[in-house]
Amino acid sequence: MACALLLDEMFSDAIAQQLRAKGHDVMAVVADPALVSLPDDQILAHAVSAGRALVTANIKDFIPLDGQYRAAGQSHAGLILVSTRAFSQDRIFVGAIVGALAAVLDADEIQADRVIFLARP
Repeated sequence: MACALLLDEMFSDAIAQQLRAKGHDVMAVVADPALVSLPDDQILAHAVSAGRALVTANIKDFIPLDGQYRAAGQSHAGLILVSTRAFSQDRIFVGAIVGALAAVLDADEIQADRVIFLARP
């Protein structure tokens, strides 16, 4: 079962476009003016309502949100956390993120309520 993704606002729409070109269902927060600058809890709520796993580098805020969801018995479509240590913001950043996300999507590793730390393929 293919998983749909929502890229948090620190990721460009170019990443979403490249993943869509590979046949994946990926949307970027920055491509939807209604989502830009929303608080983290609302971004996660939107991802939940859209049935999309959320990709974010904002680990310090989303780990507690995952905990809140679990404590409340709520479910999300998955969280993919991107460490800036593993993916430095350099000239190969976009390609590295696209490759790593495509590998996770192709392997069908994303599951409801699962938290994944994205690794370089």
